[in-house]
Amino acid sequence: MIKKTPFHEIHRKLEAKIVEFAGYYMPLQYRSMIEEHKRVRKSVGLFDLSHMGEFQVRGEGAAPLVQNAITNDISRLEIGQVLYTCMCYPDGGIVDDLLVYNLGDEYMLVVNASNIEKDFAHLKSLIKSDDVDLINLSDETALLAIQGPDAQKALAKMTDCDLESIPFYWSATAKVAGVEMIFSRTGYTGEDGFELYFPPEYAGKVWDAAAEAAREFDGEPIGLGARDTLRLEMKYALYGNDIDQTTNPIEAGLGWTVKLDKADFVGKEAIARVKAEGPKRRLVAFELKEKGIPRQHYPIICDGKKAGEVTSGMFSPMLEKGVGAGYVDKPYDNVGNEIGIDIRGKIVPAEIVKPPFYKQGTRR
Repeated sequence: MIKKTPFHEIHRKLEAKIVEFAGYYMPLQYRSMIEEHKRVRKSVGLFDLSHMGEFQVRGEGAAPLVQNAITNDISRLEIGQVLYTCMCYPDGGIVDDLLVYNLGDEYMLVVNASNIEKDFAHLKSLIKSDDVDLINLSDETALLAIQGPDAQKALAKMTDCDLESIPFYWSATAKVAGVEMIFSRTGYTGEDGFELYFPPEYAGKVWDAAAEAAREFDGEPIGLGARDTLRLEMKYALYGNDIDQTTNPIEAGLGWTVKLDKADFVGKEAIARVKAEGPKRRLVAFELKEKGIPRQHYPIICDGKKAGEVTSGMFSPMLEKGVGAGYVDKPYDNVGNEIGIDIRGKIVPAEIVKPPFYKQGTRR
């Protein structure tokens, strides 16, 4: 059964184009995806992210469980701080990429919508004692993101909390639109932004307040389509496209999330081996040098033969050219290398570049 987010009726009234995504009815776009994309780059946009998963981990065994499950190191987290990390299988393949919130007496894990059941089962399989509680709060959590250069100005209209005191990748608990909630300053767009977590029954109240605040800065609702193009302009990984169980953090360019100096964790031995030997391929960013749009699974050609394939691709609204990401075999993966993208039989020249593609983001 396909689920509806707490904001579903609002999307319908706004005449959004609704699609099925990760088991939910979600707004793909409200008007033009390109215009929505540019709105977030220039001012502020509202995103319904209620399809994402939220897990609560508490008890004396909470920290050891999370520490064992992820590649990054939560021992470095202060209360209120947020951590981006991977969670891997023993062979180093990626279960998911996620955020870990240190809330003091518990942790909140925010996982990808398509992986909620899989992630929960994986974490549950790692519990070896009865001193930890793992609770899936996904259906009990509404999530609204406010993203863009004017995000702080918009949120300031909704709360008395001192937003200047909240650094990037930190969270706070305060009243927003009169509702007590956890909110954080992270984002998936390359711009400044906040994520509001609260009970679904307040969805209408919080949305109305956020929409009114955003309108003052020419803000508007943003669909999944622009969310994807915004993240790709920053070369942020998308699970199921750029990373999955067949990829490891080192080849995916996520080695910075792996702390091999911490105690044992799931996948440590395999990942350490890849790092020591060097990956056989690497996820790279590329720009087309001629007209064309690279799509997922298009072959990447080097020296006349296939040396990889596109994992994500699009026409960049800000750069006005085709850009993409894909795994390229060694030794063709260096920045500056010329490659070819096989677009329906035509080899379109491209160049491997240093990400992000869009370099004017407020939080790049």
